[in-house]
Amino acid sequence: MGSIDLPKSPNVFHPEKPSAVGSRNSLAQEYRDQQAEVNQLLEEETNKVIHHINAKLPKDTLERLDVMGGLKEKLYNYFNQNFHNMFNRYMVTAEDEMVKKIRNFVDKEETKVLARYTPKEIANLLDEVGGADKFNTGEVEKSMINMYGHLQGHIQRGVNDLETHTNSILRQKTDTGAFVRGENAYSIVKCAFKDNLLKPKAVTDVKLSVNILDSELISPIFHYQVTVEYLIKELLTKYIIDTIDKEIEKVKDQRIDQGLEELTDSEIIFSKMNRVERYTEDDAEDPKSRRYAVVGKAIMDRLIGLRAEIDPAEYDQMNVRENLKKIVDIENIRTRGFNTAVNSITSILDTSKMGYQYIENFKNARELILREYEDTDTDHLPDERYQVRMRYYDSAQLIEERKAYDVQTKSFENEVQHLWDVLWVIYENGKPAFKVTDFNDLAQKQRSRIRKQVKAKTGEPLYEDIAKIWDEITFIKTGETEVEKMNRTYIYEKNKVHQKIILMRDKMKEMYDFRYPVERRVMESRLSSLERDFNKFDYAINPYHIQPGLLLDIDITSLKRKKVTLNGMANVLNEFLHGVSKGFQDAAFASFSRRRSTVRDDIAQSFADSTSSSSVQNPVSESAPAQNYLDLLNAEDDGAVTTAVAAKKSAGGKRGRGTAASAKPKRSGGTKPRGGGGRSRGGIRQI
Repeated sequence: MGSIDLPKSPNVFHPEKPSAVGSRNSLAQEYRDQQAEVNQLLEEETNKVIHHINAKLPKDTLERLDVMGGLKEKLYNYFNQNFHNMFNRYMVTAEDEMVKKIRNFVDKEETKVLARYTPKEIANLLDEVGGADKFNTGEVEKSMINMYGHLQGHIQRGVNDLETHTNSILRQKTDTGAFVRGENAYSIVKCAFKDNLLKPKAVTDVKLSVNILDSELISPIFHYQVTVEYLIKELLTKYIIDTIDKEIEKVKDQRIDQGLEELTDSEIIFSKMNRVERYTEDDAEDPKSRRYAVVGKAIMDRLIGLRAEIDPAEYDQMNVRENLKKIVDIENIRTRGFNTAVNSITSILDTSKMGYQYIENFKNARELILREYEDTDTDHLPDERYQVRMRYYDSAQLIEERKAYDVQTKSFENEVQHLWDVLWVIYENGKPAFKVTDFNDLAQKQRSRIRKQVKAKTGEPLYEDIAKIWDEITFIKTGETEVEKMNRTYIYEKNKVHQKIILMRDKMKEMYDFRYPVERRVMESRLSSLERDFNKFDYAINPYHIQPGLLLDIDITSLKRKKVTLNGMANVLNEFLHGVSKGFQDAAFASFSRRRSTVRDDIAQSFADSTSSSSVQNPVSESAPAQNYLDLLNAEDDGAVTTAVAAKKSAGGKRGRGTAASAKPKRSGGTKPRGGGGRSRGGIRQI
C-alpha cells in the first residue's frame, strides 16, 4: 500500500474513504465489499428457510401460501434487522471496552510523568527489570473475556428470538417445545395450555413447572435452618468424591499407557466404592477414625447443633464455635445457591425487557414470588402477564406436601359424593310411583318375569343378587403395587370426580328442564363452586411428581395472536436453565476421557530447546518409531499398507475425537458461553 492510499490528514471526513473520520470502512478490511457480504449472508439464510418450508409443507398448502413473495421479504427483513441489532450491540460493547483500556493507559503514563521525586535512573532501571505492566496480559484477557461474554449474550438472545419466531412460523401454533428445548426438556414436570375462562377465543393460559434436581444445580442450595455441621459434612463429601475421581482418572491413564483395556462402567463404579473406606469410616466416636482425617473430631463436636443464628446472650467472639461459624458464613455456603438463582432470574428478566412490579423474597423459606403486576384480580389485569414462583424443596417438605395432597384429594371425593347422594335422593323421590322413568324402573318392573321365564331355565342368579363391582362412572381401577403407593398420580380419582360433575349437570338438566326451583339453584351453585375449586386443584402440581431440588412454577397469560409473553418467557426460561442447571449428564458418556493416542507432544508449545525437551519428555529413543514407519512403507502389499494406515488413523484420531466429542463438559458458574451447540429445532442451522 503506497502513501497515496492513506488520507492526508486525520481531519479528513468522508463516509466511504477507508479510516477517514465518519467512515464506515477501515483499512484493516482491505477494501472488502461489506454490503455485498452481508447481502450474501442474508440471502443464503433466507433461501435455506424458504427451501425448508418448500420441503416440509404439502403442495396444496404451498399453492395457498405466498412463499416467494411476502414471506420471503418478511424473512429477509427479519434476518437483516436481527443481524444489524447484534452487530451494533457488539460494536458498542467493543468501543466501550477499548475506551476503558485507553483511559487506563493514559492514567498510567501520566502517573509515571508525575513521579518527580523518583530519580530517573531508578525509574529506568525498574522499567527495564519489568513492572506490573510488563509481560502481563491478565487485564487484556479479562477485557477480551468481557467483550466476548457480552457479544455471546447478545447473539444468544437474538438466536433465541430467531429460533422461537421461526418455529412459530413453521408450526403456526405454540406448544411445549417452544419453552424448553434440547437438553433441558426432561426437567418439565407439567406444561398445560388451556383457554382463558373470561376470554376463551382470544386469550390462552399456560401452566409450566420445571424441576431442577439437587444433583443438577451448579451451585448447591441449602435451607437457612440447616446446621453448620451438615454444611461441613457436605463439603467433606464433595472433597472425598473429587479425590476418588482423580485417583480413578490416574488409574485409567496408567492402563492406557500400559496398553491394557479401559475400565468398563461397572468396573469404575466398583473401584470408586472400594476406595470410599480409605477416606471415611462408620466409627464416629474414635478421634483417630479416617472420617476425621481432614477435619478433627474436636472441631466437629463443637459444631453439633450450631445453626444459622446464635442466641445473643450466648454469643462470644472468642469462642471456637463462633469463629468456625464465621468462616462458614464468610464463604456464603449457606446462602450462595439460592441467592445465585434469584440474581440469575431477576437479571435475565431485566435484560430481556420482561420487567416485574411485584417481588417477594422469602429468604429463610427459600421461596421467591415474582409477578409482572402487583394486582392479583384477573378482571383488572391485562391479557399479557406472567407470574413466577421459585421454591427449593427438600425431602421432608415434599413428604408434608404429599400428605396435604392426599387429604385434599380425599376431601374433593367426599364433597362431590355428598352432592351426588343429595341429587340422587331428590331424583328418586321425585319419580312417579307407577310410571317408568329410567332403566332401573323398567328392570324392577320386569324382575319377576325374568326370574320365572329366563333364570329358572338357565339356573343363573338374578342381576340383583350379583355383587355390583362396576359403578358405571369410570372403569375398574387396577391394583396398586409398592411403586404406585409411593408415587400416586391420582389420575383415576380425578377422572372419577370429573365424570361425576359432568353427569350431575346433565342429570339436573334432565330433571328440571326449563324449571328453576330452589333445589336446582342451590345444587347448581354448589356444583359450580366445587368444579371451580377442583379445576384449580387439578391445574396445580402433584407433589408426588417432584423430586428434591429447585421448583420453578410459571403461570402465563397471553394473547393467542401476539404471544408476546409466551415468546419472552421461553427465552428467559432457557437462559435461566443454562445459568443455574448443569443439565442431565449420562455417566456412560461423562466417564470417557481423551485417549492418550490423540495427545500430541507438539501441541504443548515451549520456548525450551526442542532436543532437550523431547529427551526429557520421551526418554525412549526415537529410532523405534522411525524404524516402524520404514517397515510400514517397505511392506510388499500396497493394499495392506493402505489398510494399516487407515486402521491406525481410525484407532488414533477418529476414536479419540469421538470420545472427546461425546464427553460432556461440566458447566461452571459463568464462564461457559450459553446457547452453543449448533443444533436447532426444525432442522434450521443457527446463525
